[in-house]
Amino acid sequence: MNITLSVDERIAERARAAAASMGKSLNQAVRDYLEQLAGSQQLAGELQAFEQSARATPGRLEGWRFDREEANRRA
Repeated sequence: MNITLSVDERIAERARAAAASMGKSLNQAVRDYLEQLAGSQQLAGELQAFEQSARATPGRLEGWRFDREEANRRA
């Protein structure tokens, strides 16, 4: 997919120089950023779904509580 952006020429030149310092073209730097942006939104959605699931799931400890003495007891 091709995307056309309107960017001030000075900003574009500075961005091109920054991309070159990373060994990338400006096009590749923008493409990498968009991939990262899309991935972070997907991750945020997955984390939100996990949190909702965790909050809706009842505990399975059946009254068990952590006991420091039991945890440190040697076999």
